[in-house]
Amino acid sequence: MKPHGLPPAPNQRWPALPAAALLLLPVALLAFVLLVVYPNEFALQASLAAGAAACGDQGGGGVAGSGTVRDGAVVVVGGEVRAAPDFRLLIGVLTLPGRYERRHLLRTVYALQQPAVAPRARVDVRFVFCRLGSPEDRVLVALEAMRYGDVVELDCPENMDNGKTNAYFSSVPPLFGDRAYDFVMKSDDDTFFRLPELAESLGRAPRQDLYYGCMVPCDYVRGSNEYMSGMGYVLSWDLVEWIVAAAPEIEGKTDGPEDRTLYSWLRRGGRGKNRVDVKPAMYNFPGWHPCSHEFIPDTIAVHQLKDNGRWARTLRYFNFTAGLKPSGSGQLLPGDDKLISS
Repeated sequence: MKPHGLPPAPNQRWPALPAAALLLLPVALLAFVLLVVYPNEFALQASLAAGAAACGDQGGGGVAGSGTVRDGAVVVVGGEVRAAPDFRLLIGVLTLPGRYERRHLLRTVYALQQPAVAPRARVDVRFVFCRLGSPEDRVLVALEAMRYGDVVELDCPENMDNGKTNAYFSSVPPLFGDRAYDFVMKSDDDTFFRLPELAESLGRAPRQDLYYGCMVPCDYVRGSNEYMSGMGYVLSWDLVEWIVAAAPEIEGKTDGPEDRTLYSWLRRGGRGKNRVDVKPAMYNFPGWHPCSHEFIPDTIAVHQLKDNGRWARTLRYFNFTAGLKPSGSGQLLPGDDKLISS
């Protein structure tokens, strides 16, 4: 009799394992490791998949819930515990597929403001358009989506005043999840928002039944028929949910100037009674328009920035590049946008 613990004789074989078991063994081990080490990983992947299908995730401005676990006054992002923001705002910039340069400018402008606003609010910016029409846009916008993950393509023919705004608001809950945000904004791509000032103002606003923006007309009072200008207005999350639920009543009533049309839905539905008009902090670029006036320090938004010259003048007034440090090979001249060799 052989002593216990000795290896089997050369002619002795271990019981054969089924081939399927051998194939499944590594998968089972991997699943075990993930469940033990990363218990929330499977829920996280499901959240990422839903967010990525819509517009992906961009560092510092991703979809609320993508990689974020909320627990009362704190959030856990990538394993790091942070103080929860006071509120979450989605800014949907309605634009056209071919406006690549404008989107790049807006990305830069809003990304540079994120550090100043992050302690108070989470602000996510997404660029929204309808179905891509040209083969060129399909390729170039796809590159944009892969690089930045901040574009949303709606299932509608491209338009401005024939249902695009309705398609945008209606898409937000299914794309981003239940109560992903406290506020949802629709903005034009020629509007510049100063995010810290916007966050300060919204922080004092009601969280329910909110209709916020620059009330127009600016040159005279129309009483109950006043509405928020399409340059950029904010709805609280409950109103976004209401737009989804009221789809049968809204259907067939989406044509016409989009800002006035949206107000007509709210008025007929008895919604948006917490109206916050922030004039004169939101206005059109200085000129002759009734909603135009000169730049003021307490500005929240400037509209009608139709070209780079207007953007440069606006950003210069607000000292937007004041924090730029000269490189080693040149010197930034104060008050002048020129670099000279050292």
